Amino acid sequence: MPTYAVGDIQGCYRTLRRLVKRIGLRPQEDRLWLVGDLVNKGTGSLETLRWIREMGDRVVAVLGNHDLHLLGVADGTRNKKARDTLDAILAAPDRQELLNWLRNRPLLHRRGAHVLVHAGVLPCWSIEEAEQMAAEAEEALRGPTYPEILAALSQPPPDRWNQGLKGVPRIMAILAAFTRLRTCSPSVRMRLGFTGPPDQAPQGHIPWFRFQPRPSAGTQIYFGHWSALGLHRENGVWALDTGCVWGGSLTAVRLEDGKLFQEPCHPADRPRK
Repeated sequence: MPTYAVGDIQGCYRTLRRLVKRIGLRPQEDRLWLVGDLVNKGTGSLETLRWIREMGDRVVAVLGNHDLHLLGVADGTRNKKARDTLDAILAAPDRQELLNWLRNRPLLHRRGAHVLVHAGVLPCWSIEEAEQMAAEAEEALRGPTYPEILAALSQPPPDRWNQGLKGVPRIMAILAAFTRLRTCSPSVRMRLGFTGPPDQAPQGHIPWFRFQPRPSAGTQIYFGHWSALGLHRENGVWALDTGCVWGGSLTAVRLEDGKLFQEPCHPADRPRK
């Protein structure tokens, strides 16, 4: 029963369906792991959410920053951005079912030595600690504090993890780590605004997966979020965001043997300029 980890879809529905066909996915046997950012920027965000939801437990999808942005916009606590492509979801008759489903996605999924997240794992966390942090934030997103959490997404989160953080700031730091992390300083301060390639990182900051020692180094971690990094394998990590929505490709890797599959972005998935 092979499992395929897939990079950031961001509403590239036609490309996703072509990639699934290229893989030769057997719906009753194979599994898909999706690194998050299921929606936004591409033209098929609604179709993407519906298809993934209909696939049921054959697909595991973790939350990305664009998915959280959608939840905030839908809740009225975040403003839409000029390049958002979320209107079809917001106007859909099944809007609430899709949003409820999305809100209940995990931040981290683990199977044995394989771990799925959107952006990364803080280099000071073991996988067991990361699982605990993810479960804590997931409970907050699914519970009565949900509106307060979404409202806080519009404010800068704490950029350094501190075990003593409490309440909403603690949840925001956890969400930032799982959905926005790229580089850190030696004191594990996240540089959340940096989006460029590793060789252009701010002085003193390095990719989270290059920290030594890193307690999570004993696992294979599959993530996306960093299109400027592109397809990259190093130190037990697989970076899978190959910029599909920007005219790149949608990438999948088979966990069992590392075989790669790539599908060029379908022209109709790209947003109009």
